[in-house]
Amino acid sequence: MSITRRNARRSVRVLGVASASAALALGVAGQALACNISEFSAEAQCDGNKGVIVVTDKDGSGTPATITVFSKNAAGVEKQVGEPQDVKGSAEGTTVTFQEDWKPNATYRVHVKASDKVDADVKPDLVTPSTACKKEESQTPTPPATPTPKPSASTSTPTPSASESSSAPATTPSNAPSPAAGDGNLAETGANSNTGLIAGVAGALVVAGGGAVYFGMRRRGANSGR
Repeated sequence: MSITRRNARRSVRVLGVASASAALALGVAGQALACNISEFSAEAQCDGNKGVIVVTDKDGSGTPATITVFSKNAAGVEKQVGEPQDVKGSAEGTTVTFQEDWKPNATYRVHVKASDKVDADVKPDLVTPSTACKKEESQTPTPPATPTPKPSASTSTPTPSASESSSAPATTPSNAPSPAAGDGNLAETGANSNTGLIAGVAGALVVAGGGAVYFGMRRRGANSGR
């Protein structure tokens, strides 16, 4: 069967549609595998009680990229956070972490540079949560109890104070001889107080009697001589 001009035109049209479809499919597939800024994301997280910024690269082509993070104040002045970090993306996502103790409601700009394919910022800018990372409660250590010193065996008797010394009666050593053991009964009966008097009276009577006898004998002798 001969090919007519009409059939030839139809065949060319079919081939053109198929080629266009194939080119479109290849273009879409190429774009899907190419590195794109939309495959990068950033998030402010907490690592314990410290803040960090985590950037995730979900570039399935695995194109190496360099991530740089900048903090922005209210006046728009920027300050670089740490050093730029390299990342090689994957379909599952590859992350890099920037140590940054961020404040609530702070703004950060994340820039991505991947060879000649990407040189752009992650949009929108990263805004941190309104609540900061929880700080650990500071615990003031309780000072150890001071041990009570135990009294030493050789502890001397404390010296009385001046007031105590003045109030205590002074003891004066006595040089008087202690009473004899036999004086105890006399003291109890009261005889010790009259003994001297009785002895004195008795002696006086003896002397007086002796004198009377002497003078009486002398007078008798004188009368007998007459």
